[in-house]
Amino acid sequence: MKNKLIDLNNHLFAQLERLGEESMTAEQIEAEAQRADAIVSLSDQIIRNADLQLKAVTILANHGDRFRPHLTMLQDKSPS
Repeated sequence: MKNKLIDLNNHLFAQLERLGEESMTAEQIEAEAQRADAIVSLSDQIIRNADLQLKAVTILANHGDRFRPHLTMLQDKSPS
C-alpha cells in the first residue's frame, strides 16, 4: 500500500498550517478553506474504512478463522 494513516495525519497538519498562514488574502483563505473541507471529507471516509478493517481483524482475533470466508475485504488481491 502506498499511503498510510500517518500520511493522512501529515496532510491534515499541513493543511492546518496553510490555514494559519498570516499572509494570505481573503480569496486565498477561502480557497484553502474549501480545500480543507474536501480533505476533511476524504479523511472521514479513510478513517471509517480503517475502522471497519480494524473491526474485521478484531472479529478474527476474538473468534478465529471461522469468520474469514465472510470477511473477504481482508484478503490481499495485489500480486506478490
